[in-house]
Amino acid sequence: MAAILRCCLLLALVAGLLLGNAAALPHHGPAKHDYRDALTKSILFFEGQRSGRLPPSQRVSWRRSSGLSDGSSAKASTSGPSCCISPALRFVQWLTCCWDVLFQVDLTGGYYDAGDNVKFGFPLAFSSTMLAWSVLEFGGMMKGELQHARDAVRWGADYLLKATAHPDTVYVQVGDAGKDHACWERPEDMDTPRTVYKVDPSTPGSDVAAETAAALAAASLVFRKSDPAYSSRLVARAKRVFEFADKHRGVYSAKLSSYVCPYYCSYSGYQDELLWGAAWLHRATKSPVYLSYIKVNGQLLGADEQDNTFGWDNKHAGARILLSKSFLVQKLGALQEYKAHADSFICSMVPGTPTDQTTYTRGGLLFKLSDSNMQYVTSSSFLLLTYAKYLVSAKKTVSCGGVAVTPQRLRAIARRQVDYLLGSNPMGMSYMVGYGAKYPKKLHHRASSLPSVAAHPGKIGCSQGFTGLYSGAANPNVHVGAVVGGPNQNDQFPDQRSDYEHSEPATYINAPLVGALAYLAHSSGQL
Repeated sequence: MAAILRCCLLLALVAGLLLGNAAALPHHGPAKHDYRDALTKSILFFEGQRSGRLPPSQRVSWRRSSGLSDGSSAKASTSGPSCCISPALRFVQWLTCCWDVLFQVDLTGGYYDAGDNVKFGFPLAFSSTMLAWSVLEFGGMMKGELQHARDAVRWGADYLLKATAHPDTVYVQVGDAGKDHACWERPEDMDTPRTVYKVDPSTPGSDVAAETAAALAAASLVFRKSDPAYSSRLVARAKRVFEFADKHRGVYSAKLSSYVCPYYCSYSGYQDELLWGAAWLHRATKSPVYLSYIKVNGQLLGADEQDNTFGWDNKHAGARILLSKSFLVQKLGALQEYKAHADSFICSMVPGTPTDQTTYTRGGLLFKLSDSNMQYVTSSSFLLLTYAKYLVSAKKTVSCGGVAVTPQRLRAIARRQVDYLLGSNPMGMSYMVGYGAKYPKKLHHRASSLPSVAAHPGKIGCSQGFTGLYSGAANPNVHVGAVVGGPNQNDQFPDQRSDYEHSEPATYINAPLVGALAYLAHSSGQL
């Protein structure tokens, strides 16, 4: 018996050493899924969400150009010409007041965030930031998909440049959400008001403005080598927009509540976006100005708040992970505290540790909220993989209540979540449209659920389109790559078009998933 025990102890010791060393190596074990195929489709999804004039390279053929007059209503939404004739205004004030009156605002392009036809600037900017971060961390693993991913980043960045063309102003929404949601129309047919909403010194919106600055800064890094002139333009605009966000502080939904709520209210305040925006500008510029800003304002902006949700509204966790790289990889001692802040967030998601604060379904899915829960699955998985990358580079682990957690374990948690999303779940269903044998067929998505312009050239009106919403048939246009909100807390998914909480896709679900899939495809030997 003693000999058997000694043998078991020896095997356990060897296994422990192997697991410890495995943290520094890519995982080349057998893959349950074709991550490469899923990566291709996750990027393709963004082409189906495009607004504006579609390019000849457009691959999603059931979509057509739309929203070609977006921005034109801004001329009528200004404070009017009275300020333009005031002799008391200095030139800069006069120009700020009269810009929209003198010049037509071009807000064509960008993305529809989900299944409707409104361009919501807050989630659009966050999606752009996360798509750029996916490329920055894992673009080197994407191979043939890298150019498609860059195209998706540029499509969003081009729009954000338009939305910030006017000094001290960010155009944050195109479309009257209430009237848009009262119709079920293809974007090519929409005739609801394309009202433009903005933040400026009198209507501050530090949250949406700082997120926009973050997106521009992140995109500048994507194009630093491939298009230096474009990159310089992006980072210059990011600096200007962040300065505006910081100078004129306020939550954008305070004065725009009736237009942006309940869809994309800023529930977490604007402090997280200011820290997040400064973190991205620090990474993009390496300027001591932003390092100083972070050191002086970090605690005031909630650097050590104990929240463990990362998404379009709350950026604290993302900022901690991003800033931890400066300490872990670049050895910037001034930001050492962000390693501890990042560890705290990461430990909250590790099952079986004293610090675990995350709910998982019986089937193993991370579960935060019933409404579009998959967004937290993809964003958390991305942060786990990104932090694991930083830890490997620094040859570090995480201590979660005295339990040593290796980068390999973080990767395993993320991989389990992505596998669930792709079909390894109690229902045997992929929650990515077009991937696997069984996937959602009745997306809550106007363009996908109605006949394409090619199939039905005639206009489908506001009320007429509701036949598509309530039809029991599968969507006529397969929105390949779209990831829906996902199952409920009992791992069940009814696949009902009217159930927007579970059946609606969104850009901010896919954006972080792109990076996670690139890593998994590469580490499994598929790329």
